[in-house]
Amino acid sequence: MVNLLAGPKGSGKTQKMMELANEQVKACKGNLVFLKNSHRDTRGVGFDIRVVCMDDYPAINNADEYIGFLYGMYSSNLDLECVFIDGLMKHTGINLEDVPGFITRLKQLSAECGIDFYVSLSAEKDSLTGDAYEGCTFLN
Repeated sequence: MVNLLAGPKGSGKTQKMMELANEQVKACKGNLVFLKNSHRDTRGVGFDIRVVCMDDYPAINNADEYIGFLYGMYSSNLDLECVFIDGLMKHTGINLEDVPGFITRLKQLSAECGIDFYVSLSAEKDSLTGDAYEGCTFLN
């Protein structure tokens, strides 16, 4: 399942993502990973959640490499149950035009591996239309 949290920059998406992750980790039987752009503001994430800062992986600079990174995370940890991706468009060269293709591939990865994804996007919810978003849950 792919869950989306959309809104303009500064609308509190990161705080909401951290709250959701802290709630979700209690229900998860497997592992939960929280991907964010930098090491800043990680104190709000529970100690039992693995935080990965994408600044530590500067070679990942497009949607294909990001999807490969996610497959690599799963292949090294088959107990991976939930992945939170905070601020997707900050991590790499992914822009709003790339998001539908990325979401389509994320839905495929979710179905293949049984991972629930939670993704925050700096975009208006109304701009996220089309086939790629069918089957996604909007959290706002």
